[in-house]
Amino acid sequence: MPKVTVYNMEGQTVGEMELNDAVFGADVNESLLHDAVIRYLANQRQGTSDTKTRAEVAGGGRKPWRQKGTGRARQGSTRSPQWRHGGVVFGPHPRDFRLEMPRQKRRAALRSALSAKVAAGDLVILDQIAFNEPKTKSVVQLLGKLQLDGKTLIVTSGPNATVYKSARNLPQVGTSQAGSLNVYEVLACGKLVMSKDAALAVEEVLA
Repeated sequence: MPKVTVYNMEGQTVGEMELNDAVFGADVNESLLHDAVIRYLANQRQGTSDTKTRAEVAGGGRKPWRQKGTGRARQGSTRSPQWRHGGVVFGPHPRDFRLEMPRQKRRAALRSALSAKVAAGDLVILDQIAFNEPKTKSVVQLLGKLQLDGKTLIVTSGPNATVYKSARNLPQVGTSQAGSLNVYEVLACGKLVMSKDAALAVEEVLA
């Protein structure tokens, strides 16, 4: 089983924690990670882009000039695609970009992502993550004591409004919960900071 050092919020070592080998020590399946990331990004798309065809734009009901004898090219409508204010050919229309992935594959991908973080030494475990009040300065001080910089994801065991409000103004810091953790946000961060309770909650779901 992989072992990681446990720190307190002052950045001091307070012990060690044995992680579940099935969750944090699994083989890293890069193909599965790729599929999970593609699915996540596709599911973020709204699919609301829309353009009007020649049948949908206003106007153009009358033939602009007679068919023959003018010396000009024949035209049936001023809303044909080649005309200004005409319709759009092959433009985007509302569609559903959503991709499906079996639950077992989603969980296997998350195990791979967490295991990759442990193998790279990018997982930091804290005995607890708690602030007295929502203050951005509190998160800045915490990361400074842990000597962390760059993109960081803070994971709590459950909803924690104080942690969320303290971190939301920092562009390089994100927050998540153990129950809603996903592959993309784990891979996108440089360092993954979790409380002991959050790590145990993740193990309970994925083991």
